[in-house]
Amino acid sequence: MTSLPVVLDLTFTAPIGVEVKGDMWSCVQIPNSAELFNTKRAVRVDALVDGIALPNVGLMVTGTGGHMLSVSAKLRKQLGKDIGDTVTVQLERRLT
Repeated sequence: MTSLPVVLDLTFTAPIGVEVKGDMWSCVQIPNSAELFNTKRAVRVDALVDGIALPNVGLMVTGTGGHMLSVSAKLRKQLGKDIGDTVTVQLERRLT
């Protein structure tokens, strides 16, 4: 078992918007997350979205084996972005 926190070095760009059961959620899909985290359960990470720090944020499961990061209305307003716009996400540390 790996001791936590674990330093992550993953930076990617992706659009805001993940389809969940026919609805478009204000989230960003994490690429290859089931393999990266070796779990299909929710995990907590420290992340940056377009340079804005999100400490100890939860990554939810997508229902298709992956994970997604919620991009709240408050954060979208800070970023000046909405669903369909692309953001750069940097995962820094895995906490759980």
